[in-house]
Amino acid sequence: MADTLEELSLEGLNFTTLKLSLNDHILTITLNRPERKNAINPVMSNELIYAFDYAKSVRDVRVVVLAAMGDVFCAGGDLRTMGGGGDQGPQSNIPKRGETDDIALRLRHIHKPVIAKIQGPVYAGALLFVCNATHAYAADHAHFSAPEIKRGIWPFMVMAGLFRVMNKRQGLDFIMRGERITSEQATLYGLINQSVPADELDEIVSRTAATLASLAPATMQLGLATYNAQEDMEFDPALPYLRSKLDECLKSADAQEGITAFLEKRDPKWD
Repeated sequence: MADTLEELSLEGLNFTTLKLSLNDHILTITLNRPERKNAINPVMSNELIYAFDYAKSVRDVRVVVLAAMGDVFCAGGDLRTMGGGGDQGPQSNIPKRGETDDIALRLRHIHKPVIAKIQGPVYAGALLFVCNATHAYAADHAHFSAPEIKRGIWPFMVMAGLFRVMNKRQGLDFIMRGERITSEQATLYGLINQSVPADELDEIVSRTAATLASLAPATMQLGLATYNAQEDMEFDPALPYLRSKLDECLKSADAQEGITAFLEKRDPKWD
């Protein structure tokens, strides 16, 4: 089925900028630098890359929820530590598996449902999480901005994901002005799935995650990997590629179990 990594482990690892918990096939990765508005420093970057690789490699993980502590979801890159300067904060023993640039790639290529649970404002590079997750739900008071232009910087790394979820005119205006948009506007522009009352965010994300975790896990991985692969293909070559993936899917254990369960009028039992 979908490509996988050698299964990673969390045993003996000390995450200092994240909290991880796995329950009912749902891995919750929580950004845990609220005193710095969850800004991404080198330690957090490395921990995120390992956590995303872990999520991809471990069979028991079917869904990832990306959440955050504090009032701000994420302030983007930590300007205090860019270029190697400033206080790097507490160090962790997480093995190094990539550079900061790899965060979006790792997130996009987990090939499992990833839900961004946005409880507060999203700034700058934090848009990488929102654009490259498969789902995003935000509290109605949250807002989103790419303010880099106001600092003489352009949000280069954000563009790859942003223009795959927002249309060009809205996306360009968003990054050219650097002005914030509301959670409701983010929904209209396609940046997030839904703006919800803050006191309903937990319930909606939990319900969505549980639904996704109940579905055929290997087929989900194959489908998302195929979706990413065909996204930029020309139409004509895409069709035979998709046909080959359909054939692969129909021969899979998930498909056989799903069809058998349907015929036997019972719920499927996924391995």
